[in-house]
Amino acid sequence: MTKISVVLAVYNEESNLDVCLKSVEGLAEEIVIVDGGSSDKTVEIANKYRARVIVTDNPPVFHINKQKALEAAKYEWILQLDADEIIPKALSQEILLVTKMDQIELEKYQHSLPSRKLFLRHQALVAARDGRVGDETGSYNAFFIPRLNYFLGKYLKYGGTYPDPAIRLVKKGYAHFPAKSVHEQMQVEGQVGWLESPMLHRDSPTFSRYLKRNNRYIDLMVKEFKIQHLPKSFINGLNYLVIKPVGWFLLTSIRHKGLLDGYQGLIFSFFSSLRFPRSYWRYLWSK
Repeated sequence: MTKISVVLAVYNEESNLDVCLKSVEGLAEEIVIVDGGSSDKTVEIANKYRARVIVTDNPPVFHINKQKALEAAKYEWILQLDADEIIPKALSQEILLVTKMDQIELEKYQHSLPSRKLFLRHQALVAARDGRVGDETGSYNAFFIPRLNYFLGKYLKYGGTYPDPAIRLVKKGYAHFPAKSVHEQMQVEGQVGWLESPMLHRDSPTFSRYLKRNNRYIDLMVKEFKIQHLPKSFINGLNYLVIKPVGWFLLTSIRHKGLLDGYQGLIFSFFSSLRFPRSYWRYLWSK
């Protein structure tokens, strides 16, 4: 049987960690936890699952600790997770399946995925946003896993929220975090494939947590505006206060069918669109 290391970087995740680690029972040969000095019961929960815990500091760029977790893994295949991610049984079985395949079998498997066209479209979007994702040829050394995001009691499927890809399954020594930004993509030597089965992502179990996360993204947008020296002009004001939010709401709720997710989808589209006027307004009054 393929031996798999499951690794996480965490900080005060007592509300999420137990469910996450329980979901990888039977899949993980080892669990490595890099803890950024949690003050809650995070380490206690990790010990319950016999994880190897490495206690360190909590750097502003959290990917520094994610890279430490990757480097600490012992086995050939590594499943890198966030504490608010859950691995359903179907995904666990698919991970065990693909890690046993040789490269010829993996190539055939990639072309057989039912959602292949959708996945490749989103991979192109990721590459346009973050730069090159892996190589066009060579061995498959990493895999995107699609994610279903939880919002107001429901896992969203529309409005551009799916597949929300994240590189999570990697071969040791062939992938790393540059650790320069909180939004960077993992860099991979070799091809990056896909798994069909989604993971569950409970990043916004309550509306207050969603707003807290949303505020962090707005702060990052303000910082980007400052770096770009975005002019504080009438044209930019019209763009960020009116055109972008209206356009985004219509795009996600109608073209990308966010309304099919019910009121949760509409609320998600609405508040997602508000990041444009909120960030620009905050930027206008910043020094």
